[in-house]
Amino acid sequence: MPKNETIAQNEQEIQRTEAHLAGLEHAHPADGADVLEEMSLADQMIVVKGLDLEDAADVLAEMEKHDRAILMRSLSPDLAADILEQMSPDDAADVLDDLDDEHRQRLLKRVESVEAAEIESLMTFDPDTAGGVMNTEISVVDQNLTADQAITLIRRAAEESEIPYYAYIVDGEDKLVGVVSLRNLMLARPRKPLREMLENQQLVTATHDTDKEEVAHILRHYNFLALPIVDFEGRLLGIVTHDDVMDIIHEEASEDMLGMVGAGQDETVDTPWLRSVALRLPWLIVNIANSIVAALVVYHYEGTIAQITVLAVLMPMVANLAGNAGQQSLAVMIRQLAMEGWDPKRAWYAVWRETKIGVVNGLAMSILIFGGVLLLTSKPLLAGVMAVALGLDMIVGNASGAMFPIILKILGRDPAQASSIFVTTVTDTMGFFLFLGLASLFLL
Repeated sequence: MPKNETIAQNEQEIQRTEAHLAGLEHAHPADGADVLEEMSLADQMIVVKGLDLEDAADVLAEMEKHDRAILMRSLSPDLAADILEQMSPDDAADVLDDLDDEHRQRLLKRVESVEAAEIESLMTFDPDTAGGVMNTEISVVDQNLTADQAITLIRRAAEESEIPYYAYIVDGEDKLVGVVSLRNLMLARPRKPLREMLENQQLVTATHDTDKEEVAHILRHYNFLALPIVDFEGRLLGIVTHDDVMDIIHEEASEDMLGMVGAGQDETVDTPWLRSVALRLPWLIVNIANSIVAALVVYHYEGTIAQITVLAVLMPMVANLAGNAGQQSLAVMIRQLAMEGWDPKRAWYAVWRETKIGVVNGLAMSILIFGGVLLLTSKPLLAGVMAVALGLDMIVGNASGAMFPIILKILGRDPAQASSIFVTTVTDTMGFFLFLGLASLFLL
């Protein structure tokens, strides 16, 4: 390549990098992450090297896991470790979780020992628990201090802690004894002892092994901005903040949506395709087994279908309409369990409620389908059989859509896991059985 062309190309790359850096300089980290993700890997590396370490840490923390993992593996270990040091420990733990063990250990060896120990401690917790999503950079003050002393201490530590919505009061053994909002702390008399501010306070906490979804329920129920996480002895370990809960709710909603249809609950378009096959194939095999049951019912009534061929045309309508009713009921039930958690009394009440809905909707659809089939075939008896089968199958669909999540919950499984497959099996099998069975009784 001629020397002039090489110089011109280098100048263009420099100008492009400077433009990217200028665009990221005052951007919100989330917007900066979006800009960075649209670049090529080579440009990403150049831009990250040109950012301040703190800015680079903020932007990388907001990137999508797949893109971030590729970028972190491509950066020099020293630069990657420096960026990790600037992140909050929970964000750094999340970043390292996406890397293979060898690369993870290589970076941790380059992180300062105190930060590395804190990150490794967080990585020992199950990522689906409170310990796996908590932040350890918090404002902790001793119960023997006064209000003004606590404010001074919090101000000094503010740069290295999570946004201090609350001051967490501990005793000499680091056991949590109270929580005071910063507003109440600032409005208190300067020399008022913290002990006096904790009188009659009911502490709301979660242990480190609490499911993160339950933590989200607690924060939403009490409208807290943060929830303290403790060990089994009551010692303060960290906090889960409302922004963490937004991520939890988003993840749980995505997992439920994927799980209902038998896809991998952590699957994305960036998941290696062979792993996606491994996640989906078992449920497809289960679906085959379930479909065989419905096929056997149809096969049993093969003679009836041969004599009244119009049954083959109408048969799918029963299963499809009842299946749709079942999916509606299933969606409502999954949402109920996701938003309010497991309450057996309310769960079985919901089954009864969905069954009543199935009765009313089934009656309405039966009337409509009776009129439609009568107009199509001019056979009142056939229309009646179709209407009765559809009405009964819709009741079954609504009831099964509500019951399967409960059954899976009782069995210790995720209520959303492949519920859709089982509901479809029940509505198809019962629909064919009811329709063809009634046809055999009344039409032959």
